[in-house]
Amino acid sequence: MDPDPPESTGRRIRVRGLVQGVGFRPHVWRLARDWGLSGTVRNDGAGVEIDAWGGEKLLDAFLAELAEKAPPLARIDSISWSSLAEPAPDADFEISASTGGAVSTGIVPDAAVCPACLADVRDPENRRFGYAFTNCTHCGPRLSIVRAIPYDRANTSMDAFPMCDNCRTEYGDPADRRFHAQPNACPTCGPRLWLEDRNGPVDCAAPLEEAARRIKAGQIAAIKGIGGFHLACDARNESAVAELRRRKRRPAKPLALMAADLADIRAYCRVSTEEQTALTSPAAPIVLLRRNGEQLAPSLAPGQDQLGFMLPYTPLHHQLLSETGGPLVFTSGNLSDEPQATANDAARKRLSGIADIWLMHDRDIVNRLDDSVVRIDTSGPQILRRARGFAPAPIVLPEAFSEAVPVLAMGGELKSAFCLLKDGQAILSQHLGDLEEATTHAQYRRTLALYRQIYRHDPQVIAVDQHPDYLSSQWGQKLARESGARIVSVQHHHAHLAACLAGNHLAPGEERSLGLVLDGLGRGPDGMIWGAEILLGDYRIFERKGHFLPVPLPGGTKAVREPWRNLVAHLMAAFGPAYLEEVSNGLLAAALRAKPLPVLDKMILSNINAPLSSSAGRLFDAVAGALGVCFEAQDYEGHAGMALECLARPFIASETGYPVAISYGESAVISWEPMWRSLLSDVGAGVETGRIAARFHLGLIRGLTEMVAAISASCGVGRVALSGGVMQNQILHEGLTRELEKAGLDVLSHSLVPANDGGLALGQAMIAGALSATM
Repeated sequence: MDPDPPESTGRRIRVRGLVQGVGFRPHVWRLARDWGLSGTVRNDGAGVEIDAWGGEKLLDAFLAELAEKAPPLARIDSISWSSLAEPAPDADFEISASTGGAVSTGIVPDAAVCPACLADVRDPENRRFGYAFTNCTHCGPRLSIVRAIPYDRANTSMDAFPMCDNCRTEYGDPADRRFHAQPNACPTCGPRLWLEDRNGPVDCAAPLEEAARRIKAGQIAAIKGIGGFHLACDARNESAVAELRRRKRRPAKPLALMAADLADIRAYCRVSTEEQTALTSPAAPIVLLRRNGEQLAPSLAPGQDQLGFMLPYTPLHHQLLSETGGPLVFTSGNLSDEPQATANDAARKRLSGIADIWLMHDRDIVNRLDDSVVRIDTSGPQILRRARGFAPAPIVLPEAFSEAVPVLAMGGELKSAFCLLKDGQAILSQHLGDLEEATTHAQYRRTLALYRQIYRHDPQVIAVDQHPDYLSSQWGQKLARESGARIVSVQHHHAHLAACLAGNHLAPGEERSLGLVLDGLGRGPDGMIWGAEILLGDYRIFERKGHFLPVPLPGGTKAVREPWRNLVAHLMAAFGPAYLEEVSNGLLAAALRAKPLPVLDKMILSNINAPLSSSAGRLFDAVAGALGVCFEAQDYEGHAGMALECLARPFIASETGYPVAISYGESAVISWEPMWRSLLSDVGAGVETGRIAARFHLGLIRGLTEMVAAISASCGVGRVALSGGVMQNQILHEGLTRELEKAGLDVLSHSLVPANDGGLALGQAMIAGALSATM
């Protein structure tokens, strides 16, 4: 390198982003020494602060390399600097201790084990050979163990494990990749594994190998991982999988799988280049893949043509999969609808009726993290559940939001997540689950308190869903009363639209768009239950431009679980009280007549416990019911819709859609009498259910495209955002994207947060932030 010029100037450099816990300080230290600079680097509440002295050209080169050669897990959002008047220190460049201050830095998500650490674990000559908790600054636990910022060992659950001399030497050596790796440990000083069964500890020298042996023998194991316990069994053993379903009380919902490597996954599924990239990323999510090849246990995903696979993301997982020699079921360690167990005592109690053995360790899980779920669509990756590997990475917002006051957005009732907005960033929590379950609600409150403590977040505005019965809204109201924060009530579908706009980084004043939002339900400003909406809006306001014909929900919440009720309501809406005369298929007519139709008809006609709803989800339920799919009841949310999509997929390319009716007025309305007439005719004629399902999907795509295009032309807005849980139907999402683009519209989709209610809090935060700022 060129020698330093005689003049030496100083700069104070501020680096913001995901720069703590990723080896950024040693990265700075090495670059500074390479360029012959003096000074210091430290972590603080705002990120990383560097004081550096040297020649101007050397400082410029140092700044350029700082961003260009950042560590693998780092994300630099901004680098700024100011001049320092004081003279250069008479010492080499050093790493200083962390300091506090106002928190604006982010916590890095937990990351899959890196190749270098995996090589250590597999090397018989390495002191970490076979060690299940091996990690470095490029991988390992982060959010799951952290209690506070700055991200130092004392603020994590690793503070219970003082480092041995060898680990401390690595930790203190800036040239070592474990320099300041807060979870750094080895078999001498770190967490340990042991095995238990229903009688207590199992006396064995190699607990992981013994667990693998028992899994191969057909037993069900509770395995403590990074973010919680999983329940594991041999995915090739139908008897074990069926028994897991019985004990877990999960009769039909697909079970996640873990395979040793890509070759193992390819034995059962097709894997594209994009899907491989997602599987092998540091986030290591579950990726939905199309079945292809050998067969696994039939009850893994009944009625589905996809399997959800992930790769091992800890040394423990890699060793376990190596020992078992085949893919394992790796599903959340809980009873259905409960949150995943995280503590050892809780796992012993809550999983006692499910697991045969428990593979335990003694590192506390501070923050529960479910596995994230991703699917690759033609438009790119779609995050279906945002948790481990993605949360809580801050989402950088348009510059105007740096002026917004601190906002707390509470999210929805199902697939709950909350969001903190501050300093131009949105911090969306990990997926927390359905708040109707008491344990989940309690964990939601605890996690929210922890985030507020970690980020020192004191909201001036709290955003809640307009539905007053949502537990998240009630908790937000309570927090507002206690803190004096102002409440902003946000309409459900407007929040979906805003979340999609934010995910596409649209700035205030430029974001006015149409929103096609399809979901189960959300309260409208008119007090009605909305569900399939075409909105025109921005971060501040919206207006309703179109919707599905409202149809009763006979029995209220029962209609959400029992598709036959929605079928009756839709047939009544299409054909009136004599709807049975339109049902020529004997089996369908018999199934309907076996139900208490006079009671249901009276509820609908008298408007007794049969609220009107424009729900898209309930339309799918009704069509599924007509085809005999989930006619009686759904075993999980979206069950009927997912089954309908799977039936339709083989026939999409060769079929033509059913007709629908569209009326245009102050608000456009799409209705279904032509569709039902054609569909029932096909059912009566014995047409394959898959062909009928395909014709339904294609007719819906065509009708929605026509309506959105007409509204676009009338209001002069050529951009549409696709959002809502029903948009996670791949046929629908890809079909609408393709047809709307053909119609000349710019189509926006979700990529940073889920289209379902898991992304709702981001939209709420954007709306509340926009309303509170001068933009």
